[in-house]
Order: sequence, then structure tokens, then C-alpha cells
Amino acid sequence: MRDDDALASVEESENGLLSALVGDGRPLLGLLAIGLIVSGLFALFLSATMTFLPQDVAFLGMDPKALCALHECRIVHFIFHDRVSFGGTLIAVGTLYLWLMAFPLKRGEEWAWWTLAVSSTIGFASFLCCLIYKYLDTWHGMASLALLPLYVFGLWCTRSLLPEQRAGIRSLLQNGVPLRLKAREGFGRACLLFIGAGMVLAGCVIMILGSTIVFVPQDITYFGFTPAQLNAINPRLIPLIAHDRAGFGGGLAATGLCVFFVMKNARLTRALWQALLLAGLTGFGCAIGIHYPMGYTSVSHLAPAWTGAIIYIVGIVCTRPASRKEEVVDPVLVAETE
Repeated sequence: MRDDDALASVEESENGLLSALVGDGRPLLGLLAIGLIVSGLFALFLSATMTFLPQDVAFLGMDPKALCALHECRIVHFIFHDRVSFGGTLIAVGTLYLWLMAFPLKRGEEWAWWTLAVSSTIGFASFLCCLIYKYLDTWHGMASLALLPLYVFGLWCTRSLLPEQRAGIRSLLQNGVPLRLKAREGFGRACLLFIGAGMVLAGCVIMILGSTIVFVPQDITYFGFTPAQLNAINPRLIPLIAHDRAGFGGGLAATGLCVFFVMKNARLTRALWQALLLAGLTGFGCAIGIHYPMGYTSVSHLAPAWTGAIIYIVGIVCTRPASRKEEVVDPVLVAETE
């Protein structure tokens, strides 16, 4: 007991408070993930209460009630449907980041570090789309600035966990888990890989088109106004909507990239399956579910999302871990499995 106390005293005398709190950097990345989840929940709360942020009102220079009076409040509903979808992606990607930080990164697996680095970079970079649509969301900007140091210093500190001989970003494509399509698990993994790649592609398309063209034909049919008519109502409406679309696209791409490289490189475990299940429920649940209460039920608009959700569900069902009685004990992953 005295030896333990002596070692604790030596460790405390050698380490400062900050280094003890930061540790190997994973606590910083954990705070980043929690910050994303909290931000996502906040976006859902604002959407559920149909509350515009102060900078939204100031930017529009228009009473939200007056905007809601137009065409059964569909413009307002459309704005919040993007924000609900964005909130779902934040919760989904934050959940996957927590798993990456808690398990493979802890073991020093380089692909996990690069997955966090590339996925987070896409998410933060999507904020720069404001240069295209010319609307700077100050709350979004402040949240990004608050999370950015956690991202930068968290990644910098966790480099110490990686092996001395590193493959760099190539680790994302090297030594992946073999894909056995004839096996139930392999087929499920292929489904999730396909959805991850599809989410990256869809997110990039939404981010680019959402910042430029902004609307698809189904959107215009839903709220009943052409872009020219929206500009006549308020010339700042389209930039505000473009901001939400670009944010959702960036979040979707970051989440899809995370799903893809996790399924390519990670061993399937109970903890990973739970993280993927929760991410899918929140991501697809928010993106699809919000359309029905607002009356935006265009089949052609929802078909890609429903198709993706069904394939994701198949992947989740097929990759469900065996019961504990059937599991083969892996000493490396036993803590994660339990």
C-alpha cells in the first residue's frame, strides 16, 4: 500500500495538472465527440420548438411568424427539416468517434487515428462553404472554434499512441479485414461499406449543390415557391437555407467516411455493433423521420434515403455479434466485447 502511495506521489509531482487531465490525448477527443453529440441534441431541440437563433432573425430581418404565415408554414418547416437531419449526423458521428477513441485508438491502431483526422477535417471544412452562400452563422462558428482546439491538440497528443513505424494515411487502405461475402458477417460488412461510401458521395453532392443550386425540384414543389419568388419574399432566405444544407452535407460525408473505414478495418465486436446501431438509428431516423410530420413525403425524394436505411439495417442484422456463449475469446478484444 505504501509503495502504491509513493508511486502516486511521484507521478503527481512529475506531471502537471494540465498534462494529467489531457493524458494521452484521448480525453480531448472524447470531449470533441461529446461536444458534437450535445450540438446535435441542441439542433434537435431548437427544431422541435421551431426556434430560430438570434443571428438567423437578425440576418433575415424578418419576423419568423410572418415567414410561417406563408404557404402553411412550409418554408419554416423546410428550414428545420435540414437542421434535424444535421443534428442527427452530429449525434451519429460523435457516437462513432467515441468508439474510435475508446477502443482502436487506445490500442494504437493507426487507421483509427487517420479516420478521426480525415472525417473531422471534412466536418470542419464544410463550414467554409459560408464563403459561397455568404451567411456566417456566428453560433455555428463559435461552436466550431470551441471544438477545433480539442480536435487539433487531441490528434497531436494521440500520435504518441501510434507505432514508431507508421504507414501514414495509407493505413486506411492497408491490412483491412478480409471480406467474405458468402458469410453472414461478410455480407453485412459489405452492406455497411456500401452505405458508408454512398453517404460520403451523397454528403459531398449535398454540400456542393446545397451551397450553389440549393434546391432540387421536389423541394420547390413542396414549399410552393420558385427561387425567384423566395428572393422576392426575402433575398436572404436562400443563403440561410444553403447554410443548413451545406452543414448537413458535411456532417453526412464525415459520418459516411467514418462508417466506411471502420467497417473496412475494424474487428466486429459488441461495442462496435452498438455504436453502429445507435449511429444508424439517429442518423437515418432523423433524416427520414422529420419528413412525415412536415408533410414532405415525395416518393422520389425519400426513396434514396429509405433504400440506404434498408441496406444499413440488413448490414446491422447480419453483423450482430454472436451470443456470449457462442463467442470465441479474443484476448486482444475481450474488453471491447464485454
